[in-house]
Amino acid sequence: MAEQRKVVIIGGGLTGLSAAFYTRNLLRDAGFEPVVTVLEKGNAWGGKIETLHKDGFVIEKGPDSFLARKTAMVDLAKELEIDHDLVTTNPEAKKTYLLHKGKLHAMPPGLVLGIPTQIRPFLASKLVSPAGKLRALMDYVMPPRRSEEDESLGDFIERRLGHEVLENVTEPLLAGIYAGDTRHLSLKSTFPQFGTVEREHGSLIRGMTTGRKPVETHTGTKKSMFLTFRQGLQSLVHALVNELAGTVDLRANTGAASIAKLPEGGYTLTLEDGSTLAADSIIVTTPTFAASRLLSPHVDTAALDAIHYVSVANVVLAFDKKEIKTTFDGSGFLVPRKEGRNITACTWTSTKWLHTSADDKVLMRCYVGRAGEQEALKQDDAGLVELVRKDILDLMGIDAQPLFTEVTRLNQSMPQYPVGHLRQIEELRRQLAEQLPGVYIAGAGYDGVGLPDCIRQAKAISAELASAKVPALSVV
Repeated sequence: MAEQRKVVIIGGGLTGLSAAFYTRNLLRDAGFEPVVTVLEKGNAWGGKIETLHKDGFVIEKGPDSFLARKTAMVDLAKELEIDHDLVTTNPEAKKTYLLHKGKLHAMPPGLVLGIPTQIRPFLASKLVSPAGKLRALMDYVMPPRRSEEDESLGDFIERRLGHEVLENVTEPLLAGIYAGDTRHLSLKSTFPQFGTVEREHGSLIRGMTTGRKPVETHTGTKKSMFLTFRQGLQSLVHALVNELAGTVDLRANTGAASIAKLPEGGYTLTLEDGSTLAADSIIVTTPTFAASRLLSPHVDTAALDAIHYVSVANVVLAFDKKEIKTTFDGSGFLVPRKEGRNITACTWTSTKWLHTSADDKVLMRCYVGRAGEQEALKQDDAGLVELVRKDILDLMGIDAQPLFTEVTRLNQSMPQYPVGHLRQIEELRRQLAEQLPGVYIAGAGYDGVGLPDCIRQAKAISAELASAKVPALSVV
């Protein structure tokens, strides 16, 4: 006669589905009977993850891969017994290019967000002027900042390496991760290791070249930095949904309207259709602006309201290889703001991921939109395709007619962590523990935007929930 634990998870993206999987399993392991319900306002599971199979192509309409060094996603794939379907990037396509003064330049080996971990290739590169290189090397002699207070990532990189490295290298690299403005992104919430390296080694370059590299976002690594699934990232979503079916109540097209705390403990959720649900615990995995609406009657949600989201779009183009004269010898290229282009980056998908097309076809994906540059998104789909085709003609000489195009708009999809984000979220979680015990928050808006970050957060909360002494609403 196991004691029930009624858990409602709001949001059916990767965080919510992972939370359902781990909550169910860990509650069972702890001796409880899990009664888990997942509410998804839309009609599809997996959030921004969406894979399209079309004419022999494997097309990601949302995220296309994940960092291999963050193991939470690989661990989940193993638990779902689909790890055999994982694939790596093409080992022959390690180059990444940066657009500089209208021309594509290969990134020198060893660059980590502009931090040269190999000095000779950096000095030989044309991405930074001689004066800019001298300014970057001043990092060796500049005194470190000893304070552990948060600062913006842009201010940090400029302080250590100069404006030119920030503008020419760091900012375009970050556009693909956060679509953000480095001047407003929190260092501690994005790359806290850099601050630690500065304090411990006195020099960012010295610490990155002599110490353990804190991140692997540079070129020239022997192992694949990124992984995906042969049939697309949606394979993981399908596996989760299939695994949960029958043991977890999965409710699509069901939104949560409000949360009410009960005097005797536990909660009542009112749904958008007016019906109610009882819960011992609630895990909110929606974007922070939606979480704020649910939580603001109970706690101060200023920390959530401070997180702004950027909208982006991606345009996929498929070609016959015989129509393309351009040679693709890398994974793609990145575009700094000052280049004045419509696209922020372009992935040579069929070269980077060999499983995504037949040998006689070419697939590429171009990205549009970042913080401060979202005007192009007002175009209709045909207008966006035209803007992208103009850029790839100018930059790569490709004037071939695509076999087809696919436009995906990811509205309010990229959370921007402000300076002080971690401290503010920590304070919000303290308030939740006091005012709404058993209510948790997780997702890309909190502790990392990557897919493995979302799974890691979900698993950690599930473990905390399974060990918490939360009064149950009912006993079987």
